[in-house]
Amino acid sequence: MISLQPLANTKPSSLCFNRFSSKPRTKFKPITVHSLLQYNRKPQLAGETPRVVVITSGKGGVGKTTTTANIGLSLARLGFSVVAIDADVGLRNLDLLLGLENRVNYTVVEVLNGDCRLDQALVRDKRWSNFELLCISKPRSKLPLGFGGKALIWLVEALKAREEGVPDFIIIDCPAGIDAGFITAITPANEAVLVTTPDITSLRDADRVTGLLECDGIRDIKMIVNRVRTDMIKGEDMMSVLDVQEMLGLPLLGVIPEDNEVIRSTNRGYPLVLNKPPALAGLAFEQAAWRLVEQDSMKAVMMEEEPKKRGFFSFFGG
Repeated sequence: MISLQPLANTKPSSLCFNRFSSKPRTKFKPITVHSLLQYNRKPQLAGETPRVVVITSGKGGVGKTTTTANIGLSLARLGFSVVAIDADVGLRNLDLLLGLENRVNYTVVEVLNGDCRLDQALVRDKRWSNFELLCISKPRSKLPLGFGGKALIWLVEALKAREEGVPDFIIIDCPAGIDAGFITAITPANEAVLVTTPDITSLRDADRVTGLLECDGIRDIKMIVNRVRTDMIKGEDMMSVLDVQEMLGLPLLGVIPEDNEVIRSTNRGYPLVLNKPPALAGLAFEQAAWRLVEQDSMKAVMMEEEPKKRGFFSFFGG
């Protein structure tokens, strides 16, 4: 279980984002959003278990695998049983981010071929025994011709029926693009987390993926905005989170700031949420995991501080 201090004596947290617009600026009064996160209790699991969540984006390199690793371990630290499935067949990376690359001996391909049991292909994390990793195939291996969405549905049903118990969450790390791998990964899911960054190319791909998810019957879609830089937002060089939310029209699950610790944790195979002291991005992933458990969302608000009054000597640099 994760040990977190209650926030009874602290002030409510506030989120503020500047709007990226070419229109003349107007004055807005400060708005405070009261945080709904209460770390002195365990989050209440909403929905029927197991909850099958696919983490996708359409565009590569926006942080899907990083999000899967950190959200999955955050859920495990909160006391929920998690099975993370790396559905990226050609470019498998989830095991590297978790530091489990040397322990993957069997994959789903061996399970389907009858070479091993399902429990042998599941890799249990030594740090948190309620977190397990399952890879579809080994790098540079060929999948069976019949592998597709139906095979992944069978896999999810097998996880539901295993003797060790039904996991609370089955998280699927979706490959980039919208080809057959994407269709296969989203087939068994009933909810989705869309990862995007505040740039035009990522947003256009995210909008396309949202339409495909809805066409597949997935209506519970939430968004994580990754690699947010407040200094660029203030300088109007980056779209704000509010702009992203207005463009995509999706509930906001979390906002992840740009953090150099992401690269360090990736190279070490040690997810951000395990860092001590915690990194800023790691705390944001923990908050997103909390909201995912309770099927909650956060709000991005627009706030502009009133300019300071300038006296006579200000013209001379005073």
